[in-house]
Amino acid sequence: QAQLVESGGGLVQAGGSLRLSCTASGRTFSNYITAWFRQAPGQQRGWVAAISSGGRPNYAGSVKGRFTISRDNAENTVYLQMNSLKPEDTAVYICAAGPFMGISGGGVEYWGQGTQVTVSS
Repeated sequence: QAQLVESGGGLVQAGGSLRLSCTASGRTFSNYITAWFRQAPGQQRGWVAAISSGGRPNYAGSVKGRFTISRDNAENTVYLQMNSLKPEDTAVYICAAGPFMGISGGGVEYWGQGTQVTVSS
């Protein structure tokens, strides 16, 4: 059974960095768009960044210039490097993959369980 597993979350001070990983198993995801979403308590899930099968990235305005998404198809893994973290980045970060994808999550075939990121002020 194909699945996505996130890792790398944790507690960091404002201005710090974290790198999240999303590793796929059960099938190759090299031909899928892979994205990161996040959901803070009491808020709707929001799109953060996505990367195409060819490696083209896109970012939400709130993280552009601070976050970098990348993929290693040989390792079936997508990364999210997060720099200059702010308290408002605190959320559960969730990996998703699909053959096409809208920023609301339409088209997603696989969702991960999520990893908690907490940024203290």
